[in-house]
Amino acid sequence: MALNLSQKQEVVAELAEVAAKAHSLIAAEYAGTTVSQMTAMRKQARESGVYLRVVKNTLAARAVEGTEYECTKDSLVGPLLYAFSTEEPGAAGRLIKEFAKSNDKLQPKVVAVGGQLYPASHVDVLASLPTRDQALAMLARVLAEPAAMFARAVKAVADKQGGGDQAASVEAEAPAETA
Repeated sequence: MALNLSQKQEVVAELAEVAAKAHSLIAAEYAGTTVSQMTAMRKQARESGVYLRVVKNTLAARAVEGTEYECTKDSLVGPLLYAFSTEEPGAAGRLIKEFAKSNDKLQPKVVAVGGQLYPASHVDVLASLPTRDQALAMLARVLAEPAAMFARAVKAVADKQGGGDQAASVEAEAPAETA
C-alpha cells in the first residue's frame, strides 16, 4: 500500500523520535521471512524494548538525519527491517541474533552504536552486552569488593593479634570470676 505525503511525514517523524532516543540500531534483510516468524519477532521485540519496523530506506534515511545513526544512511540498501534498542543497547542485537538462528533469511546488514557504523558481524558483540539488571549486579559486586577486602584485612589482623589478646582477656576475666 502506497503512503501519501502526510503518512510518509508521520513515519519519518516517528522514526526520528525513536532514533533520537535509541541506544543502538540494527538493519537486517528480512526477505523470505514468513508472516508467523515476523509476528513472533514483533512480539518478542515489544517484550524486550526493541522498536521494530519495516520502512522504505529513503524514509529511514530522512528519519536518521541529525541523529547519531546518520552514519548509516549510505548503507541502507535493499529491503530492510529496522530494530532500534530503546531500553538496553544489546536488546536489538539479542533479538536479531536469536531469530537469525532459526531463520537463515534474516541477515543483519548494518549495526550502529554511539554514532559509529560497524559491520554486520558486530551483532554478536552487541548481543553479548549485559542487560541492565546484569550490569547493575556486576556494578554492585565491584562496589562491594573493596568493603569485603577491607573486612577480610581487618579480620586477618584481628586473628593475627587475637591469639595474644584472647589469652590476656581470659586471664583478666578469670580473677574477676574468683573474686
